[in-house]
Amino acid sequence: MKNTAFKEIHENLGAKMIDFAGFNMPIQYSGLIEEHKNVRENMGVFDVSHMGEFIISGPNAYNLVEYITSNDVSKLEDGKIQYSCLPNNDGGIVDDLLVYKISTEMYMLVVNGANIDKDWEWITNKNEQFKAGLHNLSNQYSLLAVQGPKAVEALQTLTSVNLSELKFYTFEVGTFAGIHDVTISATGYTGAGGFEIYFRNENAEIIWNKIFDAGKEFNIMPCGLASRDTLRLEMGYCLYGNDIDDTTSPLEAGLGWITKFNNKFNNSDYLAKQKEEGVTKKLVAFELEGKRVARHGYDIVNKEGVKIGNVTSGTMSPSLNKSIGMGYVPKELSKADSEIFIQIRKNIIPAKVVKLPFYKG
Repeated sequence: MKNTAFKEIHENLGAKMIDFAGFNMPIQYSGLIEEHKNVRENMGVFDVSHMGEFIISGPNAYNLVEYITSNDVSKLEDGKIQYSCLPNNDGGIVDDLLVYKISTEMYMLVVNGANIDKDWEWITNKNEQFKAGLHNLSNQYSLLAVQGPKAVEALQTLTSVNLSELKFYTFEVGTFAGIHDVTISATGYTGAGGFEIYFRNENAEIIWNKIFDAGKEFNIMPCGLASRDTLRLEMGYCLYGNDIDDTTSPLEAGLGWITKFNNKFNNSDYLAKQKEEGVTKKLVAFELEGKRVARHGYDIVNKEGVKIGNVTSGTMSPSLNKSIGMGYVPKELSKADSEIFIQIRKNIIPAKVVKLPFYKG
């Protein structure tokens, strides 16, 4: 397993560590529910240094990014971020990612930790016709996600960047906690507000300590990947490997809003045809009756017990005290209020399709 620069800090704080995507990562500290609720009400810090960072540069940087990603890169301005995906050759998704536009000739791609090597190979192969500069900085950089409504007030003491004016899906590079050339962004994966802080590994301990000093009066708390998962699921955000993967189309996953056809991208003809003809299955959100939890991989069935789909994510929502989940069902059952059933061992539990997000704030 790989370790992040925060390994000793996590262990000294008593974190429960697990193997996540080949990284030794904290799954929880004080407990999932406490950490989850504290992010919704105050602020929490997640070590997400397992994420990968690629720099694409040079005169053909734009052309490469435009070709490999599904969203409309021409809409990006300097300092703006775009959620997108890497379509594969078979109608599925290599990965979902964030595209940071640093300048006309420089972009940063932030990819999932489990897919760093896979994505790097994919992009390198596609780059043969573009000859853009490619730099994999994943092993050199750390990333903290400071999430929650108190994050602005707490972190403002550490930087001259005006955090209250840093709009959703924008970023700035500045001084943070006395360290220069730190990237501060506002993308979030929790629906609770906050920021992502990118910096070199050698500054990890300094930045961690200063964030926690600044957050003391705001009930700051270290948080693990378990609460990050329940927070993102309450918002209906997709998790690669669960809700989307190499076999799921972005259109099936409800990601048509990041699949733009005004420019050609890899396999765009296939996806354009799929859009025109319509998909046969769709990713839906559902609420389950009672307190049983629909886990990843459980069957979705009809009232006769015949399998019609599968659960991709599920949990007992700490904010709502409801059993919630997402999964793929036939298109005709994808509308809100449609009745579906979840097979949990020998029991068939009624569920209702609902609109996202589950958590309205």
